[in-house]
Amino acid sequence: MKGKGTRTRLGREDVLAAAERLVMRHGPRALTMRGLADELGAAVTSIYWHVGNREALLDALVERTLADLGEIRPAGRAPAQRVVSVARALRRQLLDHPHLVAMVHERGLTERMFLPAQRALVHEVHEAGLRGVRAADAVRAVQVLVVGHVLVERNRERAPAQHPGEEELWTARAAQGDGALARALAGPLDPEALFTTSVKALVTGLLGPGA
Repeated sequence: MKGKGTRTRLGREDVLAAAERLVMRHGPRALTMRGLADELGAAVTSIYWHVGNREALLDALVERTLADLGEIRPAGRAPAQRVVSVARALRRQLLDHPHLVAMVHERGLTERMFLPAQRALVHEVHEAGLRGVRAADAVRAVQVLVVGHVLVERNRERAPAQHPGEEELWTARAAQGDGALARALAGPLDPEALFTTSVKALVTGLLGPGA
């Protein structure tokens, strides 16, 4: 943390960047004008001058978050590959910015937050030949998979240690003699690999194996 008086110039972007860091570390409720001033080594009056009151600051942070989350560029040669890339990028954004995403949600802007990803998905499902209801269903199915997977990942992170754990529950006998399956289920879960497997299977089913 910078000591007071160490900054010669303080701009609006400096204030917003510091506020974003505080929210990402501690959540929106921990963001106070006094705490932000201490973070920046500035007077509280200077913070008010640049961003207004706390509500105005939160509004500005939400707009900044929406702009950042809008940067999703599909990658890959085929539509299916590009849809998977959008899904993976959206998952990563949601996991990397939990407090900021929660702040957007609390202000009733969740649908707007997802709009850039939806538009990217619409373009790709159109490229794959889907139109109308089928295209809409494909876009929503991918979005729901992403959100559902993120929620499960977050819940697993917060869950207490399990006794007995999977490594104790899964034996070759429990897996009906399939030792490889038992060893896999007893091992640690790789969330990203599982997500990629899931979204690829979904997209193949939605767009067809040749898309």
